[in-house]
Amino acid sequence: MLLIANLFWGCGRFIIANRITFAPVKDIRRLSFTELQTALSGMGEPPFRANQVYEWLWKKGARSFDEMSNLSKSLRHRLRSEFVILPVQENLVQRSQDGTIKLGMRLHDGRLIEGVMIPEATRNTACVSSQVGCSLSCTFCATGMLKRERNLEPAEIYDQVTLLNKHALATTGRPLTNIVYMGMGEPLLNYDNVMESIRLITSPQGLGMAPKRITVSTSGIARTIRRMADEGVAINLALSLHAANDAKRTAIMDINRSNPIDEVMSALAYFYEKTGSKITFEYILLNNFNDSPQDAEALASLCRRFPVFVNIIEFNPVEGIPFKKTTREKREAFVNTLRRKNIPVAVRRSRGKDIDAACGQLANKNRNASIN
Repeated sequence: MLLIANLFWGCGRFIIANRITFAPVKDIRRLSFTELQTALSGMGEPPFRANQVYEWLWKKGARSFDEMSNLSKSLRHRLRSEFVILPVQENLVQRSQDGTIKLGMRLHDGRLIEGVMIPEATRNTACVSSQVGCSLSCTFCATGMLKRERNLEPAEIYDQVTLLNKHALATTGRPLTNIVYMGMGEPLLNYDNVMESIRLITSPQGLGMAPKRITVSTSGIARTIRRMADEGVAINLALSLHAANDAKRTAIMDINRSNPIDEVMSALAYFYEKTGSKITFEYILLNNFNDSPQDAEALASLCRRFPVFVNIIEFNPVEGIPFKKTTREKREAFVNTLRRKNIPVAVRRSRGKDIDAACGQLANKNRNASIN
């Protein structure tokens, strides 16, 4: 009986006397540590073997069983026959004039995602995706013009971090210091996988990053924000707000129909009360839409409900999207209104615009390019 493992689809087939029957080959990185222990015990392996394999998968980031050099050849062969590792592969590397690096990455099923490494004087930040495409259709965002194809697995999110970390080390000599879930997709619509990826990233058996170094950005899914609070998720939360009244926000963000501002604010207040974690409002200034003194006053009123930091974001042009960025004068007036009301605020400088890596520009624009 011959086993042929098809790595692309993650399945195997047994050929028996001219008859082909299909049997699943499991992605080993979908196993919990307990499940891995059980699988290795069933192979007759001692208990410590699970620790070795788990360390190779997560701490060392092994991309094949052949890399697991402290395992016997027979065990590596057995693992290859029953499991697969489906690593994310670099497909395209783009470097901005400002040092930002955008990675196009290919998944095992051929789909593409993008992630960004943003170097700064004292830190390196990875911006990672949580879905292939997006289902929210925000009218100012390039990713919103794509259809959502599927959620990313925890290991696929984890691989983005490890790949971006390699570029951080190679270009700055320093590892990643921060991770933001601000790439393609809505993280809270892939809640279980996102939370599992954070557990792996923060685990001492994984990357060991402090939870306070991780920020999840959401368009505002009230029930899931409350779930995070109840589960004590100790990370930072950022709300893509972009308008401080329901009429304007619904016009540019359809998610506001099912999650109006009052419901989202109530959920965020609950999250802050339960966790004490940092909350940020992200606000893109769109010329003659949400940049008036009245808009600034409305935003200031929302900021009084609980401690919050406001990031003012420059709109980055996207082909096919009619919005324009606000003028410098209106931006300064908007920011000064907030500061007069003692609202902590910063103007975030866009990075990587020349390679479509800035906020709202991730859209697999170079999907047919390859580094190979």
